[in-house]
Amino acid sequence: MKLLFGENLSPRLVAALADLFPESAHLDRLSVGGEPDPVIWEYARRL
Repeated sequence: MKLLFGENLSPRLVAALADLFPESAHLDRLSVGGEPDPVIWEYARRL
């Protein structure tokens, strides 16, 4: 399972949970950081 952490959560969660969810990411590290919710939902749907 991949987790996509939103901007309201700490980017440190990705590293903290890497052993359980190694493919997880944070929006701040992706090209969709700061985008409106519909853009983020579409990005997440395509993962």
